[in-house]
Amino acid sequence: MTAFVLALTVELHLPASRSLKDKRASLRSIIEGARRRFGVAGAETGHQDSWQRAELCFAVVAGSVGHASEVIDSVERFVWSFTEAEVTAATRHWLEVDP
Repeated sequence: MTAFVLALTVELHLPASRSLKDKRASLRSIIEGARRRFGVAGAETGHQDSWQRAELCFAVVAGSVGHASEVIDSVERFVWSFTEAEVTAATRHWLEVDP
C-alpha cells in the first residue's frame, strides 16, 4: 500500500498580539481546531520568540494524492478564516514514503 504525505507550512503575522502569551493563545486555537476538524498533525515550527510572527506546519498522511490535497486545502482555508492572523505565505511539500 502506498501512503501519500503532504505538509503545509504557513507563515503568519499576528498584529494584535502584545505578548508571547497572546500569540500562543491565538495559535492554540488554530492548531487544535485543525487537529480536531481535519485529523492532521500540527505544530508551531518557527519564530517562537517573536510576538507577532509565527510559522505553523500541518501534515496529513492519506491513501491517495487527491485525499491528501483535499484535506490540506481545507486546513489552509481554515487558517485563512482566523481574522486575528494574517497569512503572509503558504507552501506545500510532498514527502516521499518508501514502501
